[in-house]
Amino acid sequence: MINELINYFRNKKILILGFGKEGISTYKLIRKYLPTQQLYIGDKKENFQETFDFAGDTNLIFISGNGYLDNLDDYDIIMKSPGISFANLDTSKFAHKIKSQLELLLEFFNNTTIGITGTKGKSTTSSLIYEILKDQNQKSILLGNIGVPVFDYIDKIDEDVRIVLEMSSHQLEYMKMSPNIAILLNIYPEHLDHYKTYAHYATAKCNIYRFQKDGDVCFYNADDEMIQRLKTGVTTADTYKISLKGKDDADICLKENTIYFRGKPIYYKNEHRKLPGDYNLNNIMFALGVSEIFGLDLMQTKKTISNFEPLKHRLEYIGNHNGIKYYDNSIGTIPQATIEAVKALGDVDTLIIGGMDRGIDYTEFIQFLNESKISHIICMPSTGHKIGEKLRPEVRHFVGNLEEAVTLAKSITEAGKSCLLSPTAASYGFFRNFEERGDIFKELVEQMDEYSADFRLNLHT
Repeated sequence: MINELINYFRNKKILILGFGKEGISTYKLIRKYLPTQQLYIGDKKENFQETFDFAGDTNLIFISGNGYLDNLDDYDIIMKSPGISFANLDTSKFAHKIKSQLELLLEFFNNTTIGITGTKGKSTTSSLIYEILKDQNQKSILLGNIGVPVFDYIDKIDEDVRIVLEMSSHQLEYMKMSPNIAILLNIYPEHLDHYKTYAHYATAKCNIYRFQKDGDVCFYNADDEMIQRLKTGVTTADTYKISLKGKDDADICLKENTIYFRGKPIYYKNEHRKLPGDYNLNNIMFALGVSEIFGLDLMQTKKTISNFEPLKHRLEYIGNHNGIKYYDNSIGTIPQATIEAVKALGDVDTLIIGGMDRGIDYTEFIQFLNESKISHIICMPSTGHKIGEKLRPEVRHFVGNLEEAVTLAKSITEAGKSCLLSPTAASYGFFRNFEERGDIFKELVEQMDEYSADFRLNLHT
């Protein structure tokens, strides 16, 4: 199968667009099999080629700076990195040339592929499905948006491997192939700085099932209004509707604290699990669905679910410091994610919000906060300050950065309750990514061991 992929690249005019983790991965694979073929590499960063050792490769042409997106129609194949936005470009002349590692995997490899996307929950669901398969001796591999470029592992994929793929909207945007099993968890307004409209973003998400064939399977959230509108009329694959709200026509649904798979009880809501909240229960329902269609051992699947730990920065428990429980939900970049995190914990006394403004509508979120029992909402720039202006004066606190937010939180949070970082905004402009933001939050929290309960009391008075 690798030979078919390499023949696809052979003697083509190829542009590797974006030279980050995935671009480097693409370069390495092509060079391994086609060592002398001329390649073009484009990146917005000036002199990006100086940060990588090309080992004397003379068959390269570099395009950098503001003009790196010019003349895209000149190439046979555009290997686009997911983070590059074409929102301001007319792509009609070259859209068919845009390819990705994920799409080429689906095109040239005959493995069973399980693709997972959604505005929130895709990393947790992908990782959980992978663990379920692995725990039952199913040969499997986890790739994609989880941080593992497909081409880094393509030589290790044989015909028996089931491939679990976390798929972002950026990876799906120009896809013309879909996985054998498609999972669409939810669609909320997100990445509005990358897409022309919310509808454009939602349409990109739906490419996960749009090109499925007879015999493929699609699991989708029947409670999500946007998905319901976009899914209408697509019937090629065998579809499974998932409903946390217990809809009568759902294939997998929650009714009276029991999850049913086409009428068969398979899981109880109150079973032991380390993934808190109803939104995680929804993720679990999709994983249970995959387990059922593969005919896996249900008791072992439930054991895997019971032992599965939350991923980093996804409602991750940081620790108890001076009687306060700290949680890192740095991945919470949209209102729905923060709302669900607050509901899952149930005892949030202090909430830390704020980050890059991407044009998200916070009206309903502000209403939720004003009606909540949260005592303290610490507002960081820039979105936090905008939201804070519309919050009740007795609960809002304005700070300039994350360090100030944590310092304040330790002095005002009631002992025995929780302090939650769930920014409800992107990290960019303040941090490299949400991971760095979460890591710094954790470092700041862990520095608190030097503070005594008496010192906290003095700060209150």
